[in-house]
Amino acid sequence: MAGLLTLIQGENFRRAAVISGAVLVGIASLITLADSITTQAVYHSVPVDMIGILIFIGDILISGYIIFVSLKARQYLVTSITTLQLILLCAVEYLALADHAHIPELFSDELSGIMAAIIGVIGGLICVYALGYMREYHGEHPDRPDKRHRFFGIMFLFLSAMFGVVFSNNLLWLFFFWEITTLCSFLLIRYPETDEAVKNAFRALLFNLVGGACIPVAFLVIFLGQGSQYIGLHELVTAGPGIALIPAGLIAIAGLAKSAQFPFSSWLVGAMVAPTPVSALLHSSTMVKAGVYIIARFAPVFEGQIVGILIALIGGITFLAASAIAISQSNAKKVLAYSTIANLGLIVACCGVGTAEALWAAILLIVFHAIAKSLLFLSVGTVEHQIHSRDIEDMNGLVTKMPRITMMILIGIAGMFLAPFGMLISKWASLHAFVESVPPYGILLVIIIAYGSGITAFFWAKWMGKLIAVGEPQTKDESHIPRSEKNILYILSALTIGVCFGFPIISWYLIEPWLLTMYQSVTDLISLSNIEIMFMMLFLVLIMPFSLARFTHSARRVPRYLCGIPEGRSTAFMGSCGINREIALSNYYLERIFGEERLSRISVGMGIFLIVLLLNILIIGGGL
Repeated sequence: MAGLLTLIQGENFRRAAVISGAVLVGIASLITLADSITTQAVYHSVPVDMIGILIFIGDILISGYIIFVSLKARQYLVTSITTLQLILLCAVEYLALADHAHIPELFSDELSGIMAAIIGVIGGLICVYALGYMREYHGEHPDRPDKRHRFFGIMFLFLSAMFGVVFSNNLLWLFFFWEITTLCSFLLIRYPETDEAVKNAFRALLFNLVGGACIPVAFLVIFLGQGSQYIGLHELVTAGPGIALIPAGLIAIAGLAKSAQFPFSSWLVGAMVAPTPVSALLHSSTMVKAGVYIIARFAPVFEGQIVGILIALIGGITFLAASAIAISQSNAKKVLAYSTIANLGLIVACCGVGTAEALWAAILLIVFHAIAKSLLFLSVGTVEHQIHSRDIEDMNGLVTKMPRITMMILIGIAGMFLAPFGMLISKWASLHAFVESVPPYGILLVIIIAYGSGITAFFWAKWMGKLIAVGEPQTKDESHIPRSEKNILYILSALTIGVCFGFPIISWYLIEPWLLTMYQSVTDLISLSNIEIMFMMLFLVLIMPFSLARFTHSARRVPRYLCGIPEGRSTAFMGSCGINREIALSNYYLERIFGEERLSRISVGMGIFLIVLLLNILIIGGGL
């Protein structure tokens, strides 16, 4: 599909190919999800050894391309790291030929099914949304070359690589698909071909290569220390911390870079220069989800280990710091970016703790975040095309101009922090898991998450207030929004609400059975009484818009008292000395306290310290 799309120049043919491809991918991923409910984990061996050789050749080609473009752009640090990574990979391949154990190359279990559904359904919806968005994008930027055929080809290649990541048992195969996701993100971020886009694309490439270089080192540890039978993901995890801890810790560093944790977070913020569908894809169903997925796979290995505690602290600090930075941002896409970094930090913290309950919360966070965040990014993209701004201050009173789109943004925001939507449920579960984790680190994580959650509520509530503020009456106009965009937003809004009803099913039939295979015994993770309370709260939340609509219909509107002579508008008056004054309301962003540059500098320093400490622990033996 990716190759076909790069060849299709006609818009109608491209539209048909993208929609049909998205439908097929979505259906296939849902079938896979259903199969994972009814069957145990399935392992597949590829009988043809030539596939492994082709995978290695693919690694060489990817590295060769990155070396070529980095030399051309004089990004010599990228060139050096890629060359080092290629040398390490050649050494791994040499050892693999000398000591070649037969392990299943592919596998599928409940976690793979969940991730496949996120990739296929959410990713497919984003691709369909991009059809209308990219047409408007090039209409607004006629100076930029129209490479939509290449754009959609890379989007589908991205999804294909993500499927490879979540279904690969052979870590050598997983690394190949991992590198494809890095390359695709680089190509999509630089799509505008502006100086800023190219700069941020190389930054994303650099940070992910730095983290990715740890994976071949982990392979060397496996081949030189444990043996090639542990090059399988399942085999390595089930071997326990005694064998798996050092390789798992190294691979987790790559996951930290991929999921934009401090000190690697700036690449994801810089990626906001790309078109909105790219941002949505990176944040919801690809790139960053690959990072937390691989850390979640190794979570049982980290339980009770100092390596896991350090990973959890990195995630906790990222959650707190990124949430604080989001307060000072008025750019909607930056708020969403730092919110993503923060929530990924919470997922990483849960995986670092490594208990069954913490991992349960992490997987639910992945699901809820993917749906709500894709809805928010795509909604903001639609608003940006209509008001030609992504500044939250310019969205003041948007509910009177674009009521339907505003309602969908509000649903997405509610899904991120309000009860009884999924993110709050997962935060509650994570707090409970942290309390019971290794003292005193568990209490420290509880404090971090408690303060971070309070900050989160602050910046989301500010945004909600701007959207529903009513000033001068505005004409409702949503007719210019492409139908494909609106339909995708409707679907994502329904999914955001629907998953709140369906999360017990996800837990009972997918997450808990998988946790049983990892931990052998799992306590009751969510009681029936808690579910009943959450459903009651959800019902009350759903009836609120209808009650408000009835109230406002019968309400009597009166003009504001402005302490002066009205000037014919409800937002202006003549004050003392005959001076005309305009009412202006704006949010307070507390830049002096939560400024991006200041907090980023502190957080990056703490992140570097913890990463260096983690590497030293791994060098001297791995854990306690």
